[in-house]
Amino acid sequence: MKKISACMMALAVSVAVCRADTPKTGDKAPDFEAKDQDGKTWKLSKLGGKQVVLLYFYPKDDTPGCTKEACGLRDRMSELKKDQVQVLGVSFDDGESHKKFIAKHNLNFPLLVDTDGKIADQYGARMPNKNMARRVSFLIGADGKIAHVTDNPSADAHLNEMKDAVAGLAKK
Repeated sequence: MKKISACMMALAVSVAVCRADTPKTGDKAPDFEAKDQDGKTWKLSKLGGKQVVLLYFYPKDDTPGCTKEACGLRDRMSELKKDQVQVLGVSFDDGESHKKFIAKHNLNFPLLVDTDGKIADQYGARMPNKNMARRVSFLIGADGKIAHVTDNPSADAHLNEMKDAVAGLAKK
């Protein structure tokens, strides 16, 4: 029984170590490199100093809440571009799934492929015990620091909070 208890404790510790906490406002955003639906490589550190990044994690392509959020961002894209914001969506879906989602809803921003969950783990966005991200968004300033975090299952909360956060950042 002691061996089983020790193994369970070791497993719990290793899982906790592997999963990063969700970064908070003011933290340096974890750098990542990933390919989008077309195979183009995106690296956060290469955008730094030039653009604000709205990095949003979502559970699954073409599901109701995820579609609502993606289409809401699509519809605000001219406003976001005016404020020099690069939107990057991230889920565990593969490139083909992303391509279909983009085509079906005429999305106008890249979706990053994170099938192994590396980026989700860096940002503490993985749903517990699932190969799926939860809905969490990070507004990352041009300085590479997190300016705002929305960690809420509601797509509307993300759209409204990020709109306000972008406006606040643009005033600075």
